[in-house]
Amino acid sequence: MTPELYILIVVVLTALAFDFTNGFHDTANAMATSIATGALKPRVAVALSAALNLLGAFLSIQVALTVSNKIISIQGPNGEPVPGLMGTPILVIIFAGLVGGILWNLTTWLFGLPSSSSHALFGGLIGAAIAALGLGGVKWDGVITSIIIPAVASPVIAGTVAGIGTWIVFKIVASIPERRRDSGFRWGQVGSASLVSLAHGTNDAQKTMGVITLALIAYGSWTSTSSIPTWVKIACALTIAAGTYVGGWRVIRTLGKGLVEISSPQGMAAETSSAVIILSSSHLGMALSTTHVATGSILGSGVGKHAPVRWGVAGRMAIAWVITLPAAAIVGAVCWFIANALGGALGVTAVLAILIAASAAMFVRSRRNAINPQNVNAKWEGGLTPADEAAGARTPVSTDA
Repeated sequence: MTPELYILIVVVLTALAFDFTNGFHDTANAMATSIATGALKPRVAVALSAALNLLGAFLSIQVALTVSNKIISIQGPNGEPVPGLMGTPILVIIFAGLVGGILWNLTTWLFGLPSSSSHALFGGLIGAAIAALGLGGVKWDGVITSIIIPAVASPVIAGTVAGIGTWIVFKIVASIPERRRDSGFRWGQVGSASLVSLAHGTNDAQKTMGVITLALIAYGSWTSTSSIPTWVKIACALTIAAGTYVGGWRVIRTLGKGLVEISSPQGMAAETSSAVIILSSSHLGMALSTTHVATGSILGSGVGKHAPVRWGVAGRMAIAWVITLPAAAIVGAVCWFIANALGGALGVTAVLAILIAASAAMFVRSRRNAINPQNVNAKWEGGLTPADEAAGARTPVSTDA
């Protein structure tokens, strides 16, 4: 095995690891409201979402073909890698960017913050590209048009649509008894949540497909810039579905219980709004943040119902959104410097070891206040951990007989 082939294998596996974290980090976008209202049981919800993520990954490749070429200068206008960067240079840039994206995804998951997996990936790639190529390694116009503007506009649009939809729905059903109304809308939620899951697979799985395909082109084992290898489609679809089934319970809890108390009509309005916007962006080849869309829709549904919104939680989420890109970029840059300083396979192996150690540490830390299907719907009392469990953790357990 040559060093370059070894690096390619590490890049592909790391990309699939990012795809897995994308799945469990973003499950909440589709299923948080359905779980919160009781429309679907937690395990049924993530299983349904996983199946539809799997299906959605095969519906389009428009995002996959444009995801990297819009923001970093490692490809020419036709999508082919810049000749001087072919091989190891591009592979190391991609690898460092992926590590930045994974570590930010895991950090925000640990704190239950629904940040953007897309922006984590883009931030990691931008940081690695700047470290390797300087400021000219980034297509700043693409960053503005493909990341910044959608990041600001998408939650506002989603929130407005969901807010108006929620207000209209409650006007229409005002005379229907609450129990009968909620029962009907729970069935509607199953359909709308399914549509969001399908849309998520269509948009987010493609980002990893595009990154792996670029790595294969850089290595020289794939030549087409207008198609994706079948095995890459299958691998990415299965991986994001597996991550979705694991269930990002910490983020699900924040979106489902932390922002606003959601009723079934709200949930259906929010999910429908999210699905329409995400599917439209996928059709146009826009790598939109599904997290921003889903969060905006949930906030809009609360405003539309005139329900109390926990703006403190929303504020913490907004801060996470703002720092996602630079934080992931810093990690991506540091990883590139480490890999480049040590050189070749040794440098990549060192960064891989750091990734594994940091990921394991965060997983162990998460077990101290585990969120799972049993407590994900517990009453929100100011924090991620349910109040009774937090109190139990602080109270010494008596050893008296």
